[in-house]
Amino acid sequence: MTQPSNSMRTPLAKARGLGSAKSGVHHWWYQRLTAIAMVPLVLSAIYLIFRIAGSDYNQAIFLLQNPFHAAILLLLIIIGFWHCMLGIQVVIEDYVGSEWGRISSIIVVKAILILLATLSALSLLKIVST
Repeated sequence: MTQPSNSMRTPLAKARGLGSAKSGVHHWWYQRLTAIAMVPLVLSAIYLIFRIAGSDYNQAIFLLQNPFHAAILLLLIIIGFWHCMLGIQVVIEDYVGSEWGRISSIIVVKAILILLATLSALSLLKIVST
């Protein structure tokens, strides 16, 4: 039996093999969970910003050395950069046409964001340890 030509195929036949590979579900869930986790973390960070705004340098350092405040900021750094990485990856996957460009862009962006998250976390830990 011969295969029908492309012009004779139904839209469903053309789409076979091009649909979802079910690999994006975990990515979608991580994006939603990190977004939900960001809500109390960002509100806590805004609270800390207002507390620091009216203080001098030593008072600000003392406030950040509180283990609870430091933990909130460290979680904000980790989850915030993770959420950012997930979102940028989706944008790259949607708008970069070539496979090579997509993969290389994702690798470069992830490397930059991991570097920035590491520097942010180390800066916070340096403040906390002084």
